[in-house]
Amino acid sequence: MSAAIWRLVGFLAAVEIASGVLQGYYTPLFSDIAEHLSIADGDVNWFEAAQLMTAALAVPVLSRLGDLLGHRQVLLWATLVTALAGWGVALAGSFWAFLVAWAIQGVYTVWLPMEIAILHDRSADAPDQPALVRRGAALLVLALEVGVIAGALSAGALQPLWGMEAVLMVPAAATTIAFVAIWFGVRDTAAPVARGRLDLPGTGLLALALAGVLGGLVVVRLDGPGSPWAWLLLVLGLAVLAAFVRVERRSTSPLIDVDALAAPRMWPVQLAAALFGMSVLGAQIPLSTFARTDPAEAGYGLGVSAAAIANVIGLYVVCMAVGAMLSPLAARRLGVRGMLVGAAVLVALGYATFLPLHATLAHAMLAMGIAGIGSGALVAALPAAAAQAARVGATAEAAGLTNATKTIGGCVASALFAVALAATGSISDPGAGHAPLSGYLTVWSICAGSALLAALALARLPRDEHNLTTSPATLA
Repeated sequence: MSAAIWRLVGFLAAVEIASGVLQGYYTPLFSDIAEHLSIADGDVNWFEAAQLMTAALAVPVLSRLGDLLGHRQVLLWATLVTALAGWGVALAGSFWAFLVAWAIQGVYTVWLPMEIAILHDRSADAPDQPALVRRGAALLVLALEVGVIAGALSAGALQPLWGMEAVLMVPAAATTIAFVAIWFGVRDTAAPVARGRLDLPGTGLLALALAGVLGGLVVVRLDGPGSPWAWLLLVLGLAVLAAFVRVERRSTSPLIDVDALAAPRMWPVQLAAALFGMSVLGAQIPLSTFARTDPAEAGYGLGVSAAAIANVIGLYVVCMAVGAMLSPLAARRLGVRGMLVGAAVLVALGYATFLPLHATLAHAMLAMGIAGIGSGALVAALPAAAAQAARVGATAEAAGLTNATKTIGGCVASALFAVALAATGSISDPGAGHAPLSGYLTVWSICAGSALLAALALARLPRDEHNLTTSPATLA
């Protein structure tokens, strides 16, 4: 890796550390945030739903703007918006102000795809461009996981010492520093090669489709699968999505090139990202509640403290970092396809381990360690593989779609898991008792099954390694 690329990765790593802080810092504080805002603990779930919906829409729109206007410019503006939203979160005096600011923070999910697009642009003349991008992506994911650990530890250390407003300023400050790092350390890349404009009709239809589908999934979580409103929203969302596909196919400047998504080098990556999202975004809360459940009361569970759960999460994050760093080496030894398939199989094996082994903390750490290695490799490699397979002028769009589809997969899993773990079939009655053990076994089975399906999808990538490393101009 050249000195210029090393320098670029170093400044972009500052952005990913901030991203990790955003993802790890708030988790230990949710109960304190609920008390700070004078809301019930259950209302915290609205934060997750609002941010996921924002991310699902923001990523494809901002990714397209990155291809049209410049990846560095969009990364800079997305970081500024996230920083301002972070300060809004810290200073919000009411639930609704906090919710709006929290939702806007979801634009940070476009950072990694935009950074990979920048690496792709800056290494265009290198003979080993795909390997350079994979190594750079692995280092960025390592920085992300460092940020997650630092954020979680900082929150736990500062919460007893500072007031809540001051505690909540830390992520905003980290994002502000990331903005400065981009401003001074990331120079403009070559002029954008994409032509056209932002597809406003397509953007509007996509927003309506996501509002319907994700809104329906939220209602499923709240009222269970028997709610007619949930199914109505889902059907309406899917109908609008079908209209979106028709509009995009006729557009001369589509928000998402749906025909390109059907290419043999693209659809397996995007489908795998959606399936992977079911475990990487959907399984953390079930893991936490299972671990905290007292086996003397429920007949299952680990009955451990919050500190022990933090150790499991810490192990998972460390293993993700290891997986990300090993992914370029595995790609050289096994080929890109072999590396991606192997990583997905590891995720499936990790969650499948929970099915027979779930009685002790050591069992949980073994399962999450295996899944973490595979997850880290996929987080780093899927956006890079999508960017490499993209047509000219669409690298950010392709990389960003892996995050968007991953988010949607997480939303689907979140709804399914909420139903599976509801003791009465509806999570609207939290006092009904512990979830059945069969619910947790269903969660682990879905995670393992979705990861295995992701592996099967990735196995459909071209066999010849050269096909994955050819210049993007030939991959339209």
